[in-house]
Amino acid sequence: MSYQEFLNYVPWLVVSVSTLAAVLILLIDRPVMSEWKRNFRDVISFIAAVIKFTLVCSMLPAVLSGDVIETAPIYIAQDIPLYFKVDAFGLLFALLSSSLWIATSVYAVGYMRALKYGHEAGFYASFALSLAAATGIAMSGNLLTFFIFFEILTVATYPLVVHNRDKDAIRSAREYLIYLLIAGQVLLVAVVWTHLLAPGASFTPGGFLADTGASKTVLTILFVLFILGVGVKAAIIPFHGWLPSAMVAPTPVSALLHAVAVVKAGAFAVTRVTGYVFGPELVWELGVGAILAVFAGVTIIFASLKALTEQHLKRRIAYSTVSQLSYIVLGAALSTPAAILGAMFHIVAHGFMKITMFFCAGAIYATSHKEYVYQIDGIARKMPFTMGAFALAAIAITGMPFMVGFISKWNLGIGALEAGFPIYVAVLIVSAALNVGYFFPIVYKAFFNKEKEPTSEKEKKYANHGEADWKMLYPLIATAVFAFIFGILPNLGVHFYDLAVMAAEEVSSGFNDLLTKGDVN
Repeated sequence: MSYQEFLNYVPWLVVSVSTLAAVLILLIDRPVMSEWKRNFRDVISFIAAVIKFTLVCSMLPAVLSGDVIETAPIYIAQDIPLYFKVDAFGLLFALLSSSLWIATSVYAVGYMRALKYGHEAGFYASFALSLAAATGIAMSGNLLTFFIFFEILTVATYPLVVHNRDKDAIRSAREYLIYLLIAGQVLLVAVVWTHLLAPGASFTPGGFLADTGASKTVLTILFVLFILGVGVKAAIIPFHGWLPSAMVAPTPVSALLHAVAVVKAGAFAVTRVTGYVFGPELVWELGVGAILAVFAGVTIIFASLKALTEQHLKRRIAYSTVSQLSYIVLGAALSTPAAILGAMFHIVAHGFMKITMFFCAGAIYATSHKEYVYQIDGIARKMPFTMGAFALAAIAITGMPFMVGFISKWNLGIGALEAGFPIYVAVLIVSAALNVGYFFPIVYKAFFNKEKEPTSEKEKKYANHGEADWKMLYPLIATAVFAFIFGILPNLGVHFYDLAVMAAEEVSSGFNDLLTKGDVN
């Protein structure tokens, strides 16, 4: 079998690996398990993650050379195909999710065992299915395939949110389902309507709806439906409430929700819709991009202000995620070449920065049982590597030069100027200042304040802690290091930046036409 023939099967293999891992984990689960069986179950997740990442990487040479990997369609009805089509943007997201699954699979073992969680088989199986859905979203060739995996992701992550099975977890999981399932129905209407206008509805760089002959009114309504359908996962205000509530889940789930799968899938979907369904030119002609940009700008500032007032560490990081996701939405809405590039690369940048922060928050809780900002005075003396990684991620997320966050934010700023909206440069600057305001005090408290004497029995019990177990410590150090390295060498290894550039150039030809016509602003 030649390399080209092999590539035709790779997308199906990528999805199948995590699905098979989930099945195996459930098959070996027993009420009482020996230690070696527990270890074997944990190893399955890690091996599946490595195989999945290797398979995704095997597509990189072809995509970098300009090829699009397209599988043979499976027809579920006449003119309704399911198939995969891997382009530069899809591969970027698939590489991110599969690489971070490796780190999370190791971290989760250390975290779940340290806190003696039960129901671990269901946890790891749901985790694997969520990653199958995330890569399915990344590689979907048309809207229907995308919709199916988008909804599988919602269902697969529900057991993770409700994992604790207490009142708070059940309430939060119910809220999670209400938000996401209602949004899914709205998205279904948009997908069916689009299929009627453009049978097949295959993702096309620059969009395909402009050629359908539909009226501006119809296209505007469709755009609103699409953004409502995918914008809930992207946590655009006012549809963000489920995200902070979901912080009752175990920390590896928070990392999955914020850095790898759910919210990143939402931001990815917004960019898919604007760039590959409507296209920049149509977005500008309809005037919907400017409205979406306003929602993104409001979300960026509002969520940052909420983060300033939040004392619970994971919830503060969660509100930061709400803000940072709308950087991606803003770039997609502006639809200029640099803005699209910034949005696409911020999917990667935010993934590494935010997963580091959640890993650190989880390590702190697992070792010291501290979960509030006011509790972490002096904790860096006992956990220097953990808080060093947190500090590195905090610096990166402000957009400091030589850190991964700077690259995406710089391009977003240039994109805002290209679009004639310097106000969004100001939004980015204010957001960076607010990032400093809600993350740097944490770093200062940890490194420079004196640790308070324990007063309660719980505090005394966990007072003599050190760094977390290596299975938690090594992944958080690795992701923090990559948040730094990718700021200097953004193409190291898997060519994240090259993929973002390729995808942005393919999508933004419509905007270049507008520049030529002088129709922009």
